[in-house]
Amino acid sequence: MPDISAGRLGAADYGKNFSDVHPPLSAHEAVVESDRCYFCFDAPCTNACPTSIDIPLFIRKIGTGNVVGAAETIFSSNILGGMCARVCPTETLCEEACVRNLAEEKPVRIGLLQRHATDHYLDRHAAYGVRAPATGRKVAVVGAGPAGLACAHELALKGHQVTIFEARGKAGGLNEFGIAAYKATDGFAQREVDFVLGIGGIAVEAGKALGRDFTLAGLKADYDAVFLGLGLQAVNALGVEGEEIAGVVDAVRWIEELRQSPDKSAIEVGARVVVIGGGMTAVDAAVQAKKLGADEVTIAYRRGSAEMGASRYEQELAQVNGVRILHWVAPRTVVSEGNAVAAVDFERTALDAAGRLTGTGRSVRLLADQVMKAIGQTFVSGPVEAGETVALEGGRIAVDADMRTSLAGVWAGGDCVRGGEDLTVQAVDHGKRAALSIHAALSA
Repeated sequence: MPDISAGRLGAADYGKNFSDVHPPLSAHEAVVESDRCYFCFDAPCTNACPTSIDIPLFIRKIGTGNVVGAAETIFSSNILGGMCARVCPTETLCEEACVRNLAEEKPVRIGLLQRHATDHYLDRHAAYGVRAPATGRKVAVVGAGPAGLACAHELALKGHQVTIFEARGKAGGLNEFGIAAYKATDGFAQREVDFVLGIGGIAVEAGKALGRDFTLAGLKADYDAVFLGLGLQAVNALGVEGEEIAGVVDAVRWIEELRQSPDKSAIEVGARVVVIGGGMTAVDAAVQAKKLGADEVTIAYRRGSAEMGASRYEQELAQVNGVRILHWVAPRTVVSEGNAVAAVDFERTALDAAGRLTGTGRSVRLLADQVMKAIGQTFVSGPVEAGETVALEGGRIAVDADMRTSLAGVWAGGDCVRGGEDLTVQAVDHGKRAALSIHAALSA
């Protein structure tokens, strides 16, 4: 029988393992760190930020003791700045662009400074911004993830009445259900949802799914505009023999179960875990499996380190936590013993003369009690193809620069649109851009 069980560690170990991966800066540390910023004109860090936060300005405000003002600078561009400070891959965005790298190879710690300011503000304020006078216009937002929340907040600021329809039991989307537990501790995701809704003028109807409880045509009839922030609803299959046997789980669902459990010791994990994939989800699943007490955890990826969707920092985080990363292997068969997982057979891969990935004919077997699939998610298009259809491109919703879909009065953003990158900060940008376009259309 496979060795899969809960409660592998002592109670104190769970608290330690799932504590904040990035402890916040103290007030003194924040001031010292802010002094490292050159306050560049036309700052590369701001240009690298998908939401165009004026990073030198908010850092300067921290340095002068105006921490509330620093947070207001952040929230004016990114209302989910608190979560982005925790989960955004700053090492490949703003911090990678920091000019401090040229001389010191050590950027200003922008993410931690952003967290310092936003946490300070959330500790003292229930909301950000003041609503404009009511316009009498109603907007429906489908999906209470980062894109939907950002869109709703901006529309509420403009004086519109917003109703968010969310298929799950509560709002938050990826931030609530898909982020590693050690990245957003102490219920921060829901605290931030409450902060966003605190502006007023936003109602949330949870447990309501598009295509099941309402239709796009119905929303168009009842509301002046519609925003679709549907995210990605299905997990890609491995497409190999044995995928359906006991012990093979979707990494996304497993992470969600872990995130929602108040007792981490109740989550079952294998003694030997193989995670198949190379993105952030794969790393989040692998690291958390190790933190739950797995003896051996291996990430298996079909290409090399440079091609992994997980950033170099995330890859190093996995390795520091005892996770092995095996490159250039593709799964071929999940081997069973009885009715459960025993191993996974992989084929070694390589690039051919034309640069295409190909099998080498050589194989490797990894023993496993539990296998996690983390090879990406896909958009389920059925609900937006019924009745009046929304055009798709590459399997996702096609939008223009203002996030308009092909259907009049309907906008979309986040992972469900063509070009979505599974980043909270990009979803926020999409939601805000859509909201400004919706406002312009309703004001015309």
